[in-house]
This record gives sequence, C-alpha cells and structure tokens, in this order.
Amino acid sequence: MQVVRIQTHQKMEMLDITDAVRQAVRERSITDGMAVVYSPHTTAAVTVNENWDPDVIHDVLMFLRQRIPTQYPGFRHGEGNSDSHLMANLIGTSQTLIIDQGDIVLGQWQGIFFCEFDGPRERQFYVQLTGVTS
Repeated sequence: MQVVRIQTHQKMEMLDITDAVRQAVRERSITDGMAVVYSPHTTAAVTVNENWDPDVIHDVLMFLRQRIPTQYPGFRHGEGNSDSHLMANLIGTSQTLIIDQGDIVLGQWQGIFFCEFDGPRERQFYVQLTGVTS
C-alpha cells in the first residue's frame, strides 16, 4: 500500500490525484489488476469525474454547498462540521479502478479526485494495488 500526502487549501475543493495514482501503478509495475484509492478521513472523499472542464468541479461543489448548509437546525455534532461529514458520506471514501496494460482505465475525460470538505488541512490517501507485475 502506498500513502500519498497532500495539502488542501480551501474549505471545499476537489484535487486531481490522477497522476499520483498512475505513479503508484508505475512504481509497482502492475500490468493488469485493480487499484483501490481510499480516503481515511471522515470529512473527505474520493471520486471519479470529468477533469477536462473545471466548471464541472465548480458545479459539483456548488450543488453540495446549496443542498447541505453549514448550519442546519438540529445539527448536534460539537465540531460544527456536520455538513462536511454528510458530503463525504454522499460522495464516498473510495474508488476501485481497473489496471490494464500498465495504466488505470479511465474514460477520455475522467480523472480521480480527492474531495476536501473541511479544509484547509494536510491530508493523505491510500493506494492499494493488486495484480500481475511485469
């Protein structure tokens, strides 16, 4: 398993981690198999989405912010970040990706994103690889 450390810079953002995952595959020389990308944080997530048009990221974050307010009557979590926990639950903590011919399989416009919902912070994500090596 590889641990990748990253620094987030905003309360909410989506960081493209595709190159870091590809690097992990290359370092282990996996030709065919699977990669699991996992966030060990309760206020962050991992997703696959379009990475060509930055407006997609804007729209995703805007939608989440509009649907899940920072303050909501009845929120009881003492840290005041219930919204961040909800967003992480909706997006999910991990993605499983196929590795074929030494690279992760993504659609033409897809990328892998680390989603920060309670930043800025120093974060990490894990990449677990399994498969055939060259």
